[in-house]
Amino acid sequence: MRVERARYFLAAVETGSLRAAAERCGISQPTLGQQISLLEEELDVVVLTRSRTGVRPTPAGQGLLESMSRLVAAEDAVLEAAAQSSNSYSGRVAIGTISVVAGTVIAPVVGRLRDLHPDLRFTVREGGSTEIESQVAAGELDFGVVTTPRRPAPSSIERTILLRFPLGVVMPRGHLLADRDSLRWEDLETWPIVTMREGTVMWEHLHAGLPRPDVVVEATSARTMKLMVASGAGIGVLGPFETTVDVPGLRWVPLHDAHSVSIELVQRRDSRPSPSALVVKRLITAQAAELLASTINRHPERA
Repeated sequence: MRVERARYFLAAVETGSLRAAAERCGISQPTLGQQISLLEEELDVVVLTRSRTGVRPTPAGQGLLESMSRLVAAEDAVLEAAAQSSNSYSGRVAIGTISVVAGTVIAPVVGRLRDLHPDLRFTVREGGSTEIESQVAAGELDFGVVTTPRRPAPSSIERTILLRFPLGVVMPRGHLLADRDSLRWEDLETWPIVTMREGTVMWEHLHAGLPRPDVVVEATSARTMKLMVASGAGIGVLGPFETTVDVPGLRWVPLHDAHSVSIELVQRRDSRPSPSALVVKRLITAQAAELLASTINRHPERA
C-alpha cells in the first residue's frame, strides 16, 4: 500500500472535506478522491462516507485511523533516521521566494540552518510567483514559497498551503482612511495606489477588486511598497505581516470584501526531495506556522 494514500485519507478525516484535504496535500481534489478510492480497493473496504456537507470516516475507516497514523509516522521516522545516519545534511538546496515572505519566513530559516546544519549549503532566489513555479518545474529550484496565482498549478507542480492571510490597505497613520476598522474595494477608487508590478499575484488581486485602479507605483518588493506609502505616494494593498516594524508610521486596515491570499510551498510532483531539502522544508513550514500565530496575536479579530 502506498503510504501517501494513507496521508490523503488522514487529511480528509481531519479536515472533513476532500477539497480542504486536497489543498493541504497540494494536489487536486479529483486526484485525492481517486487515490482514496484506490486505497479502498486495495483494502477492500470503504473508509469514507461522502455527502454534500463533507466526508467522515465509516466505522471501518474509524477503526483504521490509529494504524494509518502509525504508518505515516513510521515513514517520517525512517526518512529522518536515514538522513541522520548518512550525514546527508550537507548538500545544497535551492529555494525560490517572493519578497512578501523573504524577510518573514525565509530569512529566519536561513539563520536556523546556519546554526543547526552548518554543512548544509543553500541558494535563495527572489522573484515572482509565476517565475518561481517555472524554475521549480524546470528543476532549477528544489522548491519555492509563493503566493498562489489565480490560475491552476501546472500538472508537474504540487502546491501545499502554508498559511492564508487577509488582504488589507497600508497607509500613513494620519491618512483619512486610517481611523477605519475595515475598508471595501470601493473605498479605494479615488486614491492613488502603490502596488506590486504587473504579473504578480498582488497585482491580480488588486485588478480583480478594482477594475481601473489609479496605480502610481509598481514596486518589485513589499518593502519598496511600504517605503513609497510612507513617503506619501499613495496607499498600498498588502497582507498584515510586519507592516510597521521595518517602516514605522504606517497602519494596516483589512479589506472586508477581498479574497484571502495563500502562501504555498511548491515542488515537483515527479521527484522526492532530498533529505537536506526535507530539512529546509520542515523549517519553512514551522516558521510559517510561527508567523501565522504571531499575526493572529497582533490582529486577533482577523484570525
